[in-house]
Amino acid sequence: MIVRTTQEITGTDREVADPKGNWVSKRIVLGGDGVGFSFHETTIKAGSVNDFHYANHIEAVWLVEGEGTLLNRDTGETYPLAAGSMYLLNDHDRHTVTAETEMRMLCVFNPPVVGTEVHDENGIYPLVTVPEQPNGKHANA
Repeated sequence: MIVRTTQEITGTDREVADPKGNWVSKRIVLGGDGVGFSFHETTIKAGSVNDFHYANHIEAVWLVEGEGTLLNRDTGETYPLAAGSMYLLNDHDRHTVTAETEMRMLCVFNPPVVGTEVHDENGIYPLVTVPEQPNGKHANA
């Protein structure tokens, strides 16, 4: 069993901030935990515009606080976002999230991120393999 709080993650290497200051991601469950997905709490700054593209991951997002819009950059479709909205990037969709107010969201990634990934110039996380340990468990398990 794994039990963690966002308070204990704050200020550690599991808390990752956008270099531009637009968002902070608290990575609660990572690939090294050995469960097949990663789970994050991400807060996006009000007034920010954020381009993302997870070419190597499927992401599900549940918005728990805030308002904004989601743009599918491939189709031009836009969707309003508010608390209770969910979106699933099941086709590795290139997307833009515009935060009208501060947005807090819970995100699940498959395959899991390991925690060292950073967005490249296209907003993509690289695919990083979770290292196996000699005991057959994943690192950080």
